[in-house]
Amino acid sequence: MSVPTLSIGLPVYNGEAYLRLALNSVMEQDFTDFELIISDNASTDGTEEICREAAARDPRIRYFRNETNIGATRNYNRVFELSRGEFFKWASHDDEFHPTFLRRCMETFARSPSSTVLVCTKAEIIDAAGVALCVSPDGVSINSESAIKRFAGVLFYSSVHALWGIVRSEALRRTRLMGCVAADYVVLGELALLGNLIEIPEVLYRLRSHDGCSVVINRTARQLLAWHDPARARDWIFLPRWERVYVEYLKSVRYMPLKPSERLACYLAVPVVSYWRRILRATGSVRHRMGLHRKRQSDDLLRSGQGHMESLK
Repeated sequence: MSVPTLSIGLPVYNGEAYLRLALNSVMEQDFTDFELIISDNASTDGTEEICREAAARDPRIRYFRNETNIGATRNYNRVFELSRGEFFKWASHDDEFHPTFLRRCMETFARSPSSTVLVCTKAEIIDAAGVALCVSPDGVSINSESAIKRFAGVLFYSSVHALWGIVRSEALRRTRLMGCVAADYVVLGELALLGNLIEIPEVLYRLRSHDGCSVVINRTARQLLAWHDPARARDWIFLPRWERVYVEYLKSVRYMPLKPSERLACYLAVPVVSYWRRILRATGSVRHRMGLHRKRQSDDLLRSGQGHMESLK
């Protein structure tokens, strides 16, 4: 069996509601040199049947089922560990992307410097029925030889949808992979410490927001931790969520291969950039409550949603 250029990893648990849509979104791509690795985390609904039917139709699909629920973190890491391609993409069981998504990202990699570690596109937020709500306001496109500039850019501007782009497998192996605290933010930061991140300025990815999302079902920090890793359900939680994220960023700086001067600058960037971003967003929230920008934001949201929905039909 030939080794594909791209591996797509789809971890899933009880995803029958949207899984067929997600699978169709992958298998209908106009870039075809890929494998789809599904790791079913001991689902109790119709997920297994849907996956086995899809695998029987298309030999590019490799289906694996865990005997017990190993937690979201290990399941996300498992699909990468099972991958063989030079490039890798995580896929969600409830999201969708445009048929040209893979090709556009791979073409961008081909004409970009070898220092590029990730290529993504702009993302559109959709509801349970697939209706567009808005275009994700944050983005990431950071081309710089400076690790500190790339890292600070992720801390300040990025939205986690970027991690659902395509990544060089070699670069992803150099990270700590998914952890249990804001793992997507942290892995994206570690990738930025390794190389350039490029965002294609088109909406080719659709991120679904619905009542079954992990952050909706798991309301407390402890519930979310148990969702990531059942074995850590009784861990002590001392800090608020974002402070725990900042601690993980600091661990990333310690872990990644950096020059001493870069490491020191990145250590300083974590509190400075992160808290400055929070101050600016809080100030913006105050202005919003005062009504100074409400109409302009509403009009922009409406135009963005309508325009990008047309492009995705």
